[in-house]
Amino acid sequence: MNNLELGVIGNCAFSALINRRGRVVWCCLPRFDGDPIFCSLINGSETGAERGFFDLLIDDFSHSEQHYEPNTAILVTTLYDQHGAAVEITDFAPRFVRYERMHRPQRLIRLLKPLHGTPRIRIRLRPTQDYGRALLRRVHGSNHINYVGDQVSYRLTTDVPVSFLLDEVPFLLEGPAALIFGSDDPIRRSVADATRESYEQTLHYWRDWTRSLSIPFEWQDEVIRAAITLKLCCFEETGAVIAAMTTSIPEAAGTQRNWDYRYCWLRDAYFVINALNRLGTTKTMEQYLHYIANIAAGAKDSLLQPVYSITLEPKLVEREIETLAGYRNHAPVRVGNQAYEHIQNDVYGSVIMAATQAFFDRRLAHPGDRRLFERLENLGYQCAKLYNQPDASLWEFRGIARVHTFSAVMCWAGCDRLARISRRLELRDRAQYWQGQADRIRDEIVERAYDPLRNTFVGSFGGQELDASLLLLHDLQFLAADDPRFLGTVEAVEAALRRGNHMMRYIEDDDFGTPQNAFNICTFWLISALAAIGRKDDARAIFEAMLQCRNSLGLLSEDTDPVTGEMWGNFPQTYSMVGIIHSAVVLSKPWEEAF
Repeated sequence: MNNLELGVIGNCAFSALINRRGRVVWCCLPRFDGDPIFCSLINGSETGAERGFFDLLIDDFSHSEQHYEPNTAILVTTLYDQHGAAVEITDFAPRFVRYERMHRPQRLIRLLKPLHGTPRIRIRLRPTQDYGRALLRRVHGSNHINYVGDQVSYRLTTDVPVSFLLDEVPFLLEGPAALIFGSDDPIRRSVADATRESYEQTLHYWRDWTRSLSIPFEWQDEVIRAAITLKLCCFEETGAVIAAMTTSIPEAAGTQRNWDYRYCWLRDAYFVINALNRLGTTKTMEQYLHYIANIAAGAKDSLLQPVYSITLEPKLVEREIETLAGYRNHAPVRVGNQAYEHIQNDVYGSVIMAATQAFFDRRLAHPGDRRLFERLENLGYQCAKLYNQPDASLWEFRGIARVHTFSAVMCWAGCDRLARISRRLELRDRAQYWQGQADRIRDEIVERAYDPLRNTFVGSFGGQELDASLLLLHDLQFLAADDPRFLGTVEAVEAALRRGNHMMRYIEDDDFGTPQNAFNICTFWLISALAAIGRKDDARAIFEAMLQCRNSLGLLSEDTDPVTGEMWGNFPQTYSMVGIIHSAVVLSKPWEEAF
């Protein structure tokens, strides 16, 4: 059965998901939101999907092991047979500096090595087109195979006999071998030399990158893996940050909460940028600023959508795909996302907050200036105008519109940060203006979203419902940690939404019924809130429990079954990986106290 015990490789242009048996079950080319040429992850059961994968089988399979090369995005899978023989598969997507530019070709490299004995293996490569509708046609040469579709052509170059791959016949692996799959470009040197150089330089790149991270003393391995995963979710060409690498992994069994997350949500991207900034890696923020500058420049009347394609396309028309059976046969499979049509007023504050550090960080090659500030002001005007207007909220309700407290607070945050930026730029008149807007919005939020009888903020103006986003009131600097209203809000939200060591985002019925599974980022929000109010022991206990919910490679999806601990939802989820980083930074003992 398919599950989310998967490893991720990539190079900030495309990615691939690989299961514990060494099968590539998901890979979109030429980019994250492209046609999945390997799509067996969402084509029914693992045994039933006869197309859309790239795997290596060992005769008389016994068991497998899987790990990352330390501090890299290079994945190693070892398959053992019942007689003691073993084959090691090293998977990676090349990423390194060449000619003073980042080299990130559309190539998946698989290195094979007999680890013990002489394993007998079989290689099966079955890429598809048009979301699994048909296999690509094969055309082969002496050392390569072309996989040709209606408008695409990919090439596999290898030092394995091509006939072994064409016929999928078992053979003895007596020495190292390599498989290079990707764009239809010839390899003009030996396969061994080309792959060895790519491996060494990619290894060097990732280890050099992780050395630059400012990590907390505790949970270092967990933070490093989360940071690398977030980096892999960045589309470097434009600066976009995707929410997840997959589509249509359902939020829970038996539901139709199957969404396509291979796009850039401005809100999610803010949280990713904030997490990476905490670790001292600011280049991703600079790239994202270029992305949002282009978004803002193309926005009519400075009105923003909550989500865009990674190449700035605004229309993400949602449709259902009938050629794929779905993850564990959970239909439908959806491509596109209707959320692009939603009104979600928090996005203006999200963009402003993502850009704020650019005005205060002296390390940046291109710090924030008056020109960027003026662009952000246009978004601030929307904050001041829309903070008390109904929207679909960050939870993207399709049939519920209210004045959601989180959206209002994010609009306040946008104005508040513009006031701080104004003071930084010594623009006194603008600082006074934006501080006035922030104070006005804050007063109305307190008046209309705070319930004094229950001593808690509520999910919407004048409402009674609670949602987990209220746990962010301290992190967003709307309330001090020792404010009695924040203490009351944390208590109320925890009592209503906590299920064991997990948090629901809300419990009221929505367009698809009552949510069944916990939303991982909400659990991390609880951890942060508990730490802020002095309940660090409780926070640490929940954090340790959440770390146990990761798969064996340290990755998390969007949702967790609070009863079984099983992962559901799109994978890997940037929100969830952000939560690992944020919680570790908040909870870790300082380096100064570590020795």
